Amino acid sequence: MNLVIYFFAASFIFMAIALMITYRRTRHYGVFLLALTYAASAALAIVLMHWWPLVAGFLLVWLLRLLGLDPDVRKDDAANTLNGK
Repeated sequence: MNLVIYFFAASFIFMAIALMITYRRTRHYGVFLLALTYAASAALAIVLMHWWPLVAGFLLVWLLRLLGLDPDVRKDDAANTLNGK
């Protein structure tokens, strides 16, 4: 069970790192809150060696996304990506 907790905590840490890189580019405070939530839940799961901080962090991230703190994709960026530009 410890390996499963380590695996999911590591994936949460990688998501937090990716979101922090995204925050540096966009300066969208919602991305910063999402990254902090992922990182805090992963750290808490590793310290306590229990699964519930990962579930709580995942639910908090979805709550933040439902509240609109996830940045929108611009239509011109999406069109450029699809066109290969």
